[in-house]
Amino acid sequence: MENNTPGSEHTHKEAPKSVTAMPHFDKKDIDDNKVIAALSYLWILVFIPMFLKKDSKFAQEHAKQGLVMFICGLIGMFVFWIPLVGWLLWLAFLILNLVALIKCLMGEFWEIPVLGPLRKNFNI
Repeated sequence: MENNTPGSEHTHKEAPKSVTAMPHFDKKDIDDNKVIAALSYLWILVFIPMFLKKDSKFAQEHAKQGLVMFICGLIGMFVFWIPLVGWLLWLAFLILNLVALIKCLMGEFWEIPVLGPLRKNFNI
């Protein structure tokens, strides 16, 4: 038999799920480099912030994530032409790139779900 009195409820807090830590950026770094960092999400232009802004942590994190998206786009070229499934994947890819680009221009870092954590594999 359960005890349903107001004081007998047990509060159970779940442990937080493992989430990758979001990088912290200096406000001046963001303001100075957000436009060039946004090039990271415009396909081959990913290499501009990667090589020109090596001193900017903000631009480098976006460049790494943009490089992951660039590689996925290259692989996707073999899949995106498939009717329906490929088209939906292409649309999702386009939306993820667009959201990341807009967030970058707003001075924020948005880690792209599933693909974003792969950026940690690149040390540029």
